[in-house]
Amino acid sequence: MANIQIRVNDDLKAQADILFASLGLDTSTAVRIFLNAAVESNGLPFEVRHRAMSDSLKQAMSDSRSRTALSAAYDTAEEAVAAMLED
Repeated sequence: MANIQIRVNDDLKAQADILFASLGLDTSTAVRIFLNAAVESNGLPFEVRHRAMSDSLKQAMSDSRSRTALSAAYDTAEEAVAAMLED
């Protein structure tokens, strides 16, 4: 039998241990279930995608890319930083 070692944040590990225990599993068993599901589905056993963006963020990104609705133009980075610090 093979061993797998992974490094995760202590808080994440603790939260996962609590979650899996509430399901009657230990973390090692949960990881084995994940690996089996990945092999059976020939990929990750869940959808992987970006988080949905809010409409205001989408609009801000669009404005930035098209260089419209910008509040001000700055000649230097220092001017931009100074303006941010004023607010």
